[in-house]
Amino acid sequence: MSASWTQLSFQILLLLVSCRRINAKTPGLTPTPLVPTTPLPTDVRSVILKGESHTEKIELLNPVVLSLECTWTGNQKKAPNVTGHWMKDGEELQDSRLTVALENEQYNLRRVVRVVNEESLGNYSCMFGNEAKIDFILAVPKIGDVRDKPIVSYIGDTTVITCKMEETKPKPNTWNWYKDNGTDKEQILPAADVLHYEIKVMEWKTKLTVYNLSRDDSGLYYCGAVYAIGTAMSHVELKVITIMEPLKPFIAILTEVVVLVAAILLYEKSQSKKNLTTENELNDDQKDTASQEEENRSEASDSVRQRK
Repeated sequence: MSASWTQLSFQILLLLVSCRRINAKTPGLTPTPLVPTTPLPTDVRSVILKGESHTEKIELLNPVVLSLECTWTGNQKKAPNVTGHWMKDGEELQDSRLTVALENEQYNLRRVVRVVNEESLGNYSCMFGNEAKIDFILAVPKIGDVRDKPIVSYIGDTTVITCKMEETKPKPNTWNWYKDNGTDKEQILPAADVLHYEIKVMEWKTKLTVYNLSRDDSGLYYCGAVYAIGTAMSHVELKVITIMEPLKPFIAILTEVVVLVAAILLYEKSQSKKNLTTENELNDDQKDTASQEEENRSEASDSVRQRK
């Protein structure tokens, strides 16, 4: 009995020690299992250049591994090799400079670009020294409907701004609206409690309605057609004015007319006064002349009487 009790006590002691060891371990985060990602689709775009420059526009909708291939037939010199390199948006890409040998009467450059987000888009240029260049412009489809003139509305009114993509282009996933706040584009999110902005999305088209306009609503508005790889942007300017502002030019013209008429009337009045003064002076001169002649006649008559 004593041996059994001793063995049971020993087992209980071992169990307590193992529990303390388990509790003494520092808890850690369970590592998240790696989710296998689907490989990106691949595409190849190649250009053969026979002159000095060429621009190739490439519209993208989704992430892709893009192979850009440049072939230059060279110039009259046909140097055995040239220095080639790649640039993105005007800046040379790191470790892209290499010597390109003349093969089969042409030079070849190739670069693989992983286009996974909007930052990956842009202008990729393959350079053959300073003698030839091929530009690959990677971008989402552009919005063709661009308004050059501003929309003019009045304080207190409601205005509707429309933005649309050509239906020949791929349909956007959705649309967003932004307003320029002076330093950045601030996304417009209609509030549920205040009806000031209303956004409608209709496949290739979107509309932004702005209610109860004030001067603060003036500015640049941007619509964005959202694709998986990036957003195509367009903008329009909104001017909010008072009802009197369109009348200002007419008021200015009317004021000029009134001033001109007043000046003409004053001139005519001054001229009439001057003419009247001249006439009075002539009448006075005529009267003086008549009086002088009458006096002369009277003196002549007196002289004749005295002779008699």
